[in-house]
Amino acid sequence: MGRSYLYLILAIVFEIIATTFLKKSEEFSRLLPSVVTVIGYSAAFYFLSLTLRQIPVGITYAIWSGVGIIFITVIGIVAFKQVPDLPAIIGIALIVIGVIVINLFSKMGVH
Repeated sequence: MGRSYLYLILAIVFEIIATTFLKKSEEFSRLLPSVVTVIGYSAAFYFLSLTLRQIPVGITYAIWSGVGIIFITVIGIVAFKQVPDLPAIIGIALIVIGVIVINLFSKMGVH
C-alpha cells in the first residue's frame, strides 16, 4: 500500500510539471517545454499505472486529478497570473471535498 501511494505522488508531480510546461510550450512551438511536457506526461502515466496495482482506478483518479487541479490552479495564479473567479473557486472546493469524502468514507479504496 505504501509504495502505491509513493507512485501516486510521483504521478501527480510529473503531471503537474507536464501541465505547467504544456502552457509554456506555446502549442508545442517551443522545443524544450514541449519535450518536458511529453516526458512528464509519459512518466505521470507510467507511475499512475503502477498505482493501479493496489488502489482502485476510481480512487486513484480522484486523488490524482483533485490534487493536480489544486496545484495547477496555484501555479496558474503565481506563474501565469490566472486568478480564478468565485465559481471556479467553488468548483475546485467541491472537487477537493469530493476527494476527501472518497478517501475518508469509501470502502472501495485501500486505506
